[in-house]
Amino acid sequence: MSETSHASLGITGMTCAACSNRIEKTLNKMDGVEAQVNLTTEKASIDYNPEKTSLDEITKKIENIGYGVLKEKVDLDVFGMTCAACSTRIEKVLNKQEGVSNATVNLTTESAAIEYNPALVDVESLIEKIKNIGYDAKPKVEVKEKQTYKEKELQGKKIKLIVSAILSIPLLVTMLVHLFNMTIPDIFMNPWFQFALATPVQFIIGWQFYVGAYKNLRNGGANMDVLVALGTSAAYFYSLYEAVKTIGNPEYMPHLYFETSAVLITLILFGKYLEARAKSQTTNALSELLNLQAKEARVIRDGQEVMIPVEEVIVGDRLVVKPGEKIPVDGIVVKGRTSVDESMLTGESIPIEKDPGTKVIGATINKNGSIEMEATKVGKDTALASIIKVVEEAQGSKAPIQRLADIISGYFVPIVVGIAILTFIVWIVFVDPGQFEPALVAAIAVLVIACPCALGLATPTSIMVGTGKAAENGILFKGGEHLERTHQLNAIVLDKTGTITKGKPEVTDFTGDKEALQLLASAEKGSEHPLAGAIVAYATENEIDFVDVDEFHAIPGHGIEAKIAGKQVLVGNRKLMNDHQIDIKANEDKLVEYETNGKTAMLIAIEGEFRGIVAVADTIKETAPQAIRELKEQGLEVIMLTGDNERTAQAIGKQVGIDKVIAGVLPEEKADKVKEIQAQGKKVAMVGDGVNDAPALVTADIGIAIGTGTEVAIEAADVTILGGELLLIPKAIRISHATIRNIRQNLFWAFGYNTAGIPVAAIGLLAPWVAGAAMALSSVSVVTNSLRLKRVKL
Repeated sequence: MSETSHASLGITGMTCAACSNRIEKTLNKMDGVEAQVNLTTEKASIDYNPEKTSLDEITKKIENIGYGVLKEKVDLDVFGMTCAACSTRIEKVLNKQEGVSNATVNLTTESAAIEYNPALVDVESLIEKIKNIGYDAKPKVEVKEKQTYKEKELQGKKIKLIVSAILSIPLLVTMLVHLFNMTIPDIFMNPWFQFALATPVQFIIGWQFYVGAYKNLRNGGANMDVLVALGTSAAYFYSLYEAVKTIGNPEYMPHLYFETSAVLITLILFGKYLEARAKSQTTNALSELLNLQAKEARVIRDGQEVMIPVEEVIVGDRLVVKPGEKIPVDGIVVKGRTSVDESMLTGESIPIEKDPGTKVIGATINKNGSIEMEATKVGKDTALASIIKVVEEAQGSKAPIQRLADIISGYFVPIVVGIAILTFIVWIVFVDPGQFEPALVAAIAVLVIACPCALGLATPTSIMVGTGKAAENGILFKGGEHLERTHQLNAIVLDKTGTITKGKPEVTDFTGDKEALQLLASAEKGSEHPLAGAIVAYATENEIDFVDVDEFHAIPGHGIEAKIAGKQVLVGNRKLMNDHQIDIKANEDKLVEYETNGKTAMLIAIEGEFRGIVAVADTIKETAPQAIRELKEQGLEVIMLTGDNERTAQAIGKQVGIDKVIAGVLPEEKADKVKEIQAQGKKVAMVGDGVNDAPALVTADIGIAIGTGTEVAIEAADVTILGGELLLIPKAIRISHATIRNIRQNLFWAFGYNTAGIPVAAIGLLAPWVAGAAMALSSVSVVTNSLRLKRVKL
């Protein structure tokens, strides 16, 4: 059985929800293909079985039904060519690669220009192909930044709009004559003057609507282009018919609607331009993440420091990072000490100390020391690249709430065409018998007001802004469906160690003299137990000198025994002390007090004499109580799950304000406990950080991984909280509620425009140009409402 592969394709040519719905239906009919098409991001998210269907076939299917698959271009510097045969050979090899639509290799400039589908092939594999045939290549460094595809598209829409507006304004003047009985030069009322202005708008600027309508109708679908093409063509050709009737009959007063068709197209283009501008703002979060990346890196090559583009850094490179510079890629410090501002990734405002052997993350800022580092992850493997990928995929995914809008959009256009025909018949037969013009005007108004653009934008724009806002705050939703489900939660289960607590034991109390601490720390230095590490760290902080240990024995379940400077040292529990007849009765109350407060207490004896107690605890995170209080205020039942004993677990629960504690749970039992809570009819979120939490994270309705935890936990979760800050959990729930509320508002207004507008248009109370303006503004209002999410306070 073959594994399912995933691809994300950029789609061009979509104009409304009917387009995205049409592509999605077509792809899902293919064998082994599951696809989601997002109108706002203009992307198709596709899961497919390579044994049944290739990505190349999927691409061709999209193109066959009248849409385009976005190609990318890359320029490479090519090395090692000596003659025309070299360039021809490389060109042939590249053009044979699946996903390469065109490759041109220039011997004179020693470069290759390649147009390719990024879902089928990447730049690295193209370079590898060139290397395999005996040459070398690397990405060309561009001096000028290229305009992005979106910027070019927006510029094109702007030019079309300006030209259309210039041609339509004189026609709009003729409309004002009818409305306000104004006097204007006779030329404006000449049918052939109006024809000359309207024709380029209809068939040059408006040609895109005919092309879109033809492609959709040819493939058995219908979209917004069909409605626009039908409505404007009806007005244009009826006007042309009326103009022809004036030939040889100068006394005839034609009833012209050239202004209706031209102004409609102009208004629709205006709406599309405003919509495109607003949509570009919804991707700001992604742009800001991309802008965090360093542009250059200082690499040590042949003993010299050389500045190179960050794209050329390879794993194993030695890099120098100076104070104030961005760390170019992920790596390990090999020389020097510094502190690094990681707030852009973790939200932690305090710079993190970095010594040799510690990890550093690309795009974070080196504060005060020069370091040498070794690159361990570059390009798409870096932490920032992974975050960008998660955000991009989340913005391109569909929430279940969008399904309703998709289903309605799929049936909407044919129904509207039917309503328009019915409106025409009712007017010409019953309302105004035998009068063609009012029937036509009412039918056109119905066609135009009903365009389902706003309906298709209602959900994806909110999802994009919501996930972007979350990412800016260190919350990564892996998909729109997870963002939606989060608002349904009514119970949240928190793992203790590493989630509520710091996951790093610390000495909280010590009763004893300096010699006891010195011998205790010296004995524990030889132990690998996590509690021993906490004791050694405590001694180091108190500037205690360690002494050599002559003998050391670990006594499982009891403690340790050591011989140091000729003295017997015992560190452990009551059982160990009792076995060596050491009296601890006088300290029993103190021992119980520590244990009741969730601390692990160890007794110290030297030469058979009791000398003190050291208490170690995994301390709670400073913000844990506030985070849990906020979760309760949101109406969630908060539960703590831990493998600790009941007394310790209850003590931690009391400190942070959790009333329901489930203690003594084995790692493999965590998922079962989550199922038990779900069986009570609750929607459950599980928050964890360790490998042993992964099954429970998958089982829960929403799995939330702490970003400081293991990669396994992060991979298993639906939501990742960067940096381990618990206050981000209530924030994640707030952004989910705000986003769903925003989607519902959008859907209400989108449905409202259409359901209220169609009957008003049908009874003749809505002029076609007013309907066009309302339709355009409906899309803009939906996108603008989505952008309000950027201002939501978390």
